[in-house]
Amino acid sequence: MLTTKNFLFGSAIAVLAVTYLASPAESIDLNPLSMIKGAVEAIAEDRSSGDIGKDLAIKTEITAKVIEKMGTDVISLSADVYEQNVMLTGAVKTKEQKIQAEKLTREVENIKKIFNEILIVKPIDKDKGAVENFVDDTVIESKANALLLDAGGVNVTNFRWRSVGGHVFLFGRALSKAEKDKSTKIVKEIKNVLSVKNLALVRAK
Repeated sequence: MLTTKNFLFGSAIAVLAVTYLASPAESIDLNPLSMIKGAVEAIAEDRSSGDIGKDLAIKTEITAKVIEKMGTDVISLSADVYEQNVMLTGAVKTKEQKIQAEKLTREVENIKKIFNEILIVKPIDKDKGAVENFVDDTVIESKANALLLDAGGVNVTNFRWRSVGGHVFLFGRALSKAEKDKSTKIVKEIKNVLSVKNLALVRAK
């Protein structure tokens, strides 16, 4: 029997398969655990399966457009979608690439708002940073996940987060300003976090 949970999990696996087969690892987020985790958390979110399904469809289309048009020219790109709002993060070499990523995203239907937080990183800065000031974004994201899960007063299933060279972007929905402020404070205290920008929209149930 097809349940809502089975449908959502199956949809996430389908997205994962399409993304993995079509995308170069250096240009798009390909962490399978991250994608599956997102699908599992979606089941617990306080919103309809139809709303979650729209987000999955938007993310799939953004991924395909970014891969097709931008390919391996970018350093990294990720797109997070929550309630049809989109947060673009990652690093590119030029301002033109950042603009192009947003322009391609705007071609996707049903998007309400785009937050373009892609960083422009010159190749020389990237190489220098890799040697002198390496920051493991995967570690930061894992710690953010653990700390937000353990924190009381933070509904972690409504949040998304990305770290780009130690600059962390929070996204999604906070049920109150206090919850939003608390999530920011928690992430700021993680080692090697250079800055935190919280884009979560505040809206009660």
